[in-house]
Amino acid sequence: MGSANKTGAEQRKARIEEMRRAERSRERRNRILTVAASVVVVAGLVVGGVVLVRSQGGDKKDTAASDGKNPGDKGHFAVGKDGVRAWTGTLSRTHVNTPVSYPMHPPVGGNHNPVWLNCNGDVYTQPVKDENAVHSLEHGAVWVTYTAKAAKSDVQALAAKVKKTPYTLMSPYENQAAPLMLSAWGHQLAVKSADDPAVDKFFAGYVQGKQTPEPGASCTGGTMK
Repeated sequence: MGSANKTGAEQRKARIEEMRRAERSRERRNRILTVAASVVVVAGLVVGGVVLVRSQGGDKKDTAASDGKNPGDKGHFAVGKDGVRAWTGTLSRTHVNTPVSYPMHPPVGGNHNPVWLNCNGDVYTQPVKDENAVHSLEHGAVWVTYTAKAAKSDVQALAAKVKKTPYTLMSPYENQAAPLMLSAWGHQLAVKSADDPAVDKFFAGYVQGKQTPEPGASCTGGTMK
């Protein structure tokens, strides 16, 4: 009888110990699962945060690259002693395929079309697209523009000068403050006539001048209009 009771007690003790071991095992598994789940959640939050930041950053970059209404220009003109207006600030150089609303006319920089306007002494008798011409300025070209108020003799004389000068171009441009204007990347000057000494000085200083963002870049192989 005593032996039987002892055997039963031992069996109960063994079952209790087994249950305790099973409980400890479950607790270990639960802790492991909890830690694993926490790691997954944290990793997910980190990845999600990175994706969100990159997405927002990408959106901003894409917007800057595709929103043609934003020229990307910050600053204003300051007039030097020689009368040349120099843009004090930043001029964006993002390529866009849409029209750009420039803060100055003619524009002297900013976002522009991926294709430049041929500027190897090219004289255009019809208005050209600002976005292509700005790309030419980026290559170091000087852009001569004139309105209907300009004297025919001045237009002809300037056209002759442009034709024999690489990295220059010329076109009519009605929306400008003076009848005759010269523009380079970040610089602009109104001149009185083709004989104005400032014309030769501007050409000498800004045709492939130090203001050029891409010196030596081509002025041929672009668009003709």
